[in-house]
Amino acid sequence: MGLAEAARVLGDRARRDVPLGPLTTYRVGGRAALLLEVRGDGDLALAGRAVQEGGIPVLVVGKGSNLLVSDAGFQGLAVVLGEPYATVTIDRCRVVVGGAAALPVVARRTAAASLTGFEWAVGVPGSVGGAVRMNAGGHGSELSRSLAGVTLFDLRAGPAGAVSVTTDRLALGYRSSAVAPHHVVTTAELVLRPGDRRTSEAEIAEIVQWRREHQPGGQNAGSVFTNPPGDSAGRLVDAVGLKGLRVGSAHVSTKHANFIQADDGGSADDVVRLAQEVQRRVEEATGVRLTPELRLVGFEDGR
Repeated sequence: MGLAEAARVLGDRARRDVPLGPLTTYRVGGRAALLLEVRGDGDLALAGRAVQEGGIPVLVVGKGSNLLVSDAGFQGLAVVLGEPYATVTIDRCRVVVGGAAALPVVARRTAAASLTGFEWAVGVPGSVGGAVRMNAGGHGSELSRSLAGVTLFDLRAGPAGAVSVTTDRLALGYRSSAVAPHHVVTTAELVLRPGDRRTSEAEIAEIVQWRREHQPGGQNAGSVFTNPPGDSAGRLVDAVGLKGLRVGSAHVSTKHANFIQADDGGSADDVVRLAQEVQRRVEEATGVRLTPELRLVGFEDGR
């Protein structure tokens, strides 16, 4: 049992001791003991068998835009969906997308097809699978408004882990869902509305421009904390005067207070220490305890 057994099952389909930082937008963090790029359903079945027989933890990596892996790394199997799972198929108002499809690509493709309701997603640099798990959203909308259902593969269920799930069973909430860390979203079905291509593309251009003006680039994962009810996490952090606050190789963005930037070649552990310090100071000053939006892997309090 363990990594050795999982490695035996995976054979040459898996890579060993793979840096995970380059697979995330923070570009910092440790290594995965094993990594499998899924090229087809056979690979998913193989991964399920490895997880089941090896009894090892599993990490599903999308675009890495909401993921931070500790400097100590991940002692399990990291799974990445390959290009075959990045398809976008449009049939009238029904859109079937692969779990690896990039949200901005889906936003632009659906707008070009004169469909409306997904323009907001151009501003979210994640995958469809990650968006389902987090019920991603922005600019006044979120995925739950257009999601009809998904196909999941449960890696803990072994080789026969595929299941179709309707939206009502996903428990979609604010940046949350019933999708577990051992679930791989292979496809999602969206239902959009007929629209006007020029109007949708103009809205997309406005969203892109707004992000350039109000949010920093560089090594970050977007919002670090969820917004508390009736307020903004960024406003609270700014009000406490924490823009620019630094811990080691990480600092709070001076452009947007709910972003933490990592230095090139920096430390994932510094990012978490800074987030904890921001959380502590905001709670001390305002009484509001901010909830991390980041998916933390390999940390003592990670999820």
